[in-house]
Amino acid sequence: MIDCNNISKQVGQGSQKAFILQNINFKIDEGEFVSIMGPSGSGKSTLLHILGLLEEPSSGSYQLMGEEVNKLSEKKRNEIHRSVIGFVFQAYHLIDELTVYENIETPLLYKKIDAAERKSIVANLLDRFQMVAKKDLFPNQLSGGQQQMVGIARALAINPKIILADEPTGNLHSAQAEEVMQLFKTLNEKDGVTIIQVTHSDFNASFGNRIIQLKDGWITQ
Repeated sequence: MIDCNNISKQVGQGSQKAFILQNINFKIDEGEFVSIMGPSGSGKSTLLHILGLLEEPSSGSYQLMGEEVNKLSEKKRNEIHRSVIGFVFQAYHLIDELTVYENIETPLLYKKIDAAERKSIVANLLDRFQMVAKKDLFPNQLSGGQQQMVGIARALAINPKIILADEPTGNLHSAQAEEVMQLFKTLNEKDGVTIIQVTHSDFNASFGNRIIQLKDGWITQ
């Protein structure tokens, strides 16, 4: 599903040039649950952004679902980004001015899904996440754990093949964090969603089946 060959990412020019990632090589098969780990500044989030088409590598080859990403048109990249990949962020990234219902509905609007289907999809997600009673609340009226659940529901709205999670439990207390990780495990094992998470947590990593360890922009194991 994912094949990275000699991926590097650098910033700056000339003598100011610095590598964030260097010679990254790995494959991730459909249905895997992979954790990217490493100290702060090791390039974890940059790598996740490249996998999610939010950034481009400076060099190397990235193939996603059999397609060479750097050869795709901008339109095709946006299409994949909106229909294949669901993002979950540490800071939730919910839209403050929108209700729970509207936040979950947002990616469906980008996909131009008709109103009746949108209503059905959002209703099912609200029910699944036990958020029906909170559908008209705004993010600032929710706890951190509830906001993250809305973020995950929003990511699932497009029925993604891949979920990319950047420190998804970083702002949660331990009980909320375990609830999120158990949900990811269920999505992976029962729904077959490929999950790639960036995490500092050995506990979070224990829910997956493989770890990619980064240090100073290199894979160390």
